[in-house]
Amino acid sequence: MMTGMNTETCAPSEAAALREIFAFHPEAVPPTGWEAVRSFEAEHRIVLPEPYRTFAAEICDGLRAGPPYYGLLPLAQTPSDWGSGRPERLLAEPFPLTEAWLWEAEEEQREEGLSEQEFEARVDSVFDHGSLLLGTDGCGMYWHLITTGPQRGHVWLIDENGAIPFGTRPGTSLMPGTPGFAGWVARWAQGSSWFTS
Repeated sequence: MMTGMNTETCAPSEAAALREIFAFHPEAVPPTGWEAVRSFEAEHRIVLPEPYRTFAAEICDGLRAGPPYYGLLPLAQTPSDWGSGRPERLLAEPFPLTEAWLWEAEEEQREEGLSEQEFEARVDSVFDHGSLLLGTDGCGMYWHLITTGPQRGHVWLIDENGAIPFGTRPGTSLMPGTPGFAGWVARWAQGSSWFTS
């Protein structure tokens, strides 16, 4: 669940931390501005979660140096390896997960009566519903900022093997750190690995 994250207002401390981190990167793309952010939101029928919303409007709209490995994408862009012919991304549809899901459960899911098409539709919805693409670490590993649903404001790593939320969760330490966009950026800025050793 939300773990107390405020996605409606940008905390001054988070904005200050993000400004400080990106001030060290003169090659950062200038912010997109509030008009572009509001236009994107209207087009997709969402309100972006804070602090990402303020970040894109006032601080930065992408950075080739990261995070992640192949750079932080500008608002509304997809990674070059995203591929063509994929389903339309539906940011207003709720993100379907609240906890990690590894696709190895495929056989178990099929035993529960899901057809291959139903299973693939479920996986597709994880990739395409309720999230904004932040970038890629390559090899089909995509970072998503959840825009809609119970995980709104959280960052997830989604790849061909499954979907894992970033940040400390009760009973989980696979991807430690402070949940949310600011925590994800801070972990990158510290040079820390995404995963526990």
